Parts: sequence; structure tokens; C-alpha cells
Amino acid sequence: MTIVLRDPIPLRTLTGRPPAPGAAGLPLRPLLEAPRRPARVIAAFPSAVYLEMRVEPRAGTGQAPEPRVLAVVCSDAVRLPNALVLAATRRERPFRAVREGAEAWVGDGLVETEGLYVRARRWWDSVPALGPLTPAAAARGLLALEDALDEAEAAAGFGLAGHPDPETLAAACAAGDLPGAVEAAERIVGLGPGLTPSGDDVLAGLLVSLRLFGGAVRGGERAVWLAGWLGAAVTADVGTRTTALAATLLHCAASGAAGADVAAVLRAVAGREAPRPAVRRLLAAGHTSGADLAWSVRAGSRARLALAASPAAPHRATA
Repeated sequence: MTIVLRDPIPLRTLTGRPPAPGAAGLPLRPLLEAPRRPARVIAAFPSAVYLEMRVEPRAGTGQAPEPRVLAVVCSDAVRLPNALVLAATRRERPFRAVREGAEAWVGDGLVETEGLYVRARRWWDSVPALGPLTPAAAARGLLALEDALDEAEAAAGFGLAGHPDPETLAAACAAGDLPGAVEAAERIVGLGPGLTPSGDDVLAGLLVSLRLFGGAVRGGERAVWLAGWLGAAVTADVGTRTTALAATLLHCAASGAAGADVAAVLRAVAGREAPRPAVRRLLAAGHTSGADLAWSVRAGSRARLALAASPAAPHRATA
């Protein structure tokens, strides 16, 4: 799908050259289609640059509107749901002149900072289409995913290995226990080092798999309900409890938006992609992020099947 964005009022550019074209994830539409606003480069790597919007918190919430972090990435980098993707590869070093802490501008279809000037020319959908699926097909897909994860020894890279709360969270989701799931989730928000702590990666993978498989498989209403309330509870104050990037990714996951590597694994469970290559690509993402996300996609897929197999309990919005 291609959308032509309106041209901004001509302004002095920091780069002195025309903007490079990019493809933006749909969660970025509120940022890119709004008038130009200030931002700041919070991290700069050879394959990606992360910018945080300078916006005031919403009245009464203490939280900034989401998404507040935008990623500009190379074509061969990890494609997060909040990414604006360039045609250039990391070997071309498109971010060599970008420095952390620099002032930036985002809006009117453009992203600009010293050494970087990009226009969003088209959009890509970060919510993968998985269904419709029969319960039997979903069960076969989960078995294929588990085989691929075991073969790749994915558990060895899990960032929260030995911590009890991820298993507690997974068990609560499988039982449809919303209060128990919220309690376990609250204990792992922001847990771990880095731009996306392991606890947040676990929550993101779980939320997106529950929501998307719940919507794709017949009888998945309980999984969608659980994902909706758990996502609302997790994101209520996440902006004050973890990194800005992780908070944005949790908001994306709560709405069903996934990074490209996570989406590939979800499609593999749905029988629409080969599981082993998809698992290998995901496990290569970040220090522990790939393994954390793989663990939680498996946990969410298991929970979805367990919820469908157990007697339906009345939905209680007790979060």
C-alpha cells in the first residue's frame, strides 16, 4: 500500500540534500503525519538510529503519547514495528554522521537530524495476517515451532532463565487467570539490561501471540480478551518503569504489531513459512531479545491452545 504524504512548508535542512526514501511501519503514522515536532537521538548504531519525541505527558496520566520512539533502520537490520526502513544496507554506513544526543525533527512525513534526512514514501503493515486457522493446524504449527526451537537450543539464550515469573506468567495465561497474569507481568516489566529488557521482550511476544492467534483460530475469543486486558494493565504506566523504546514496543504489541522477525515466526506457526529459517533469524536479534521473544511466542501459542481446550470461564475485567 502506497500513500503520498503532503509536502511540508520548505524549511532549512540540516543535511543540504534531498531526503532519502523510506518505508514506515503503520504504528508510526501518528508521528509522521503530524506537523513537525522536536525529537532527540537516544541511540545510534551502524544498523539503526533511535529517536525519542520531545512531547509533554498527557494530562492526568503522566505518560507521553505513543509511539514516542521511532527507529530508522537499514534494510538488513532488525525491522521493529516502529521502524522507518531505508533502502541502504549497513555496509553503506548510512548513519555514520549521526550522533547520540543530537537534536532532531519528526513530522510532515520527514525524519531529520544531523547526518540523516528521510521521507516516508510508503507504509508496511506490522500486524501479520495469520488466519483463518483450524485448532488442529495451530497445534501442528506449535509442534513445528517447538522442534525448531529445541534444535536451535533457543533456551540457552533466554535472558530470564531461572527466574520464576516468566513461567508463572505463562501458566496464568494458559489458565485464563487474568489477576495472576497481571501480577507476574508487573514483576518483570523493565527487568533486565539494554534498550529492550528481557522482561519487556517476554511480555511483547506473549501479548502479540495471544492476540493474533486468538483472532486467527476458531474459538480464540478468550485469548483475545486476555491479551486485551493484560496489555492494558501492562501499558498503563510502562512509560515510567522501563526504557522509552521498550515502552513503545509494548504499546505496539498490545495492538498486535510485531517486528518482522517475530512476524515470520508467527507465520511459521500458522503454516505460512518454514519454521527453522524463521527461528534462526529471530534468535540472531539482539543479545537476548531473539531468545526472549521466541520463548514468549511459544508460551503464547501454548496458552492459546490451552484456553481453547478448557471450559470457558466468565470474563472478569479485574485488572
